[in-house]
Amino acid sequence: MSEEVQAAAAPAELTTASTAKWIYIMYMAGLLVPLVSLIGLIMAYVNKGSAPQWLQTHYQFQIRTFWIGFLYFVVSAILMFVLIGWLTFILTYVWYIIRCVKGLNALNLQQEHPKPTGWML
Repeated sequence: MSEEVQAAAAPAELTTASTAKWIYIMYMAGLLVPLVSLIGLIMAYVNKGSAPQWLQTHYQFQIRTFWIGFLYFVVSAILMFVLIGWLTFILTYVWYIIRCVKGLNALNLQQEHPKPTGWML
């Protein structure tokens, strides 16, 4: 009986892991089409509660990546009036991509994210 329960739980966990992977991909695509990132954010909020513990860290990381990235982009947009905003805008893009790639790497190794509440990389 317990083998049947474990066998049934495994596909659900893989489906949730693939959802997390799609959210990372949507975040990177959102650099070109911002609405896609917003859809990814909604998916992360929806799936966070029902995911296993190790995947919850990824969803938490994804949610924080969106909101911190949004803050950095807004600050960069304001700083564009004094011309330093272009540099901060480029740095924010690089920061965002690195966070998504590091998250995808940990997800592919089926590990929880090491620093889901961090602000940097």
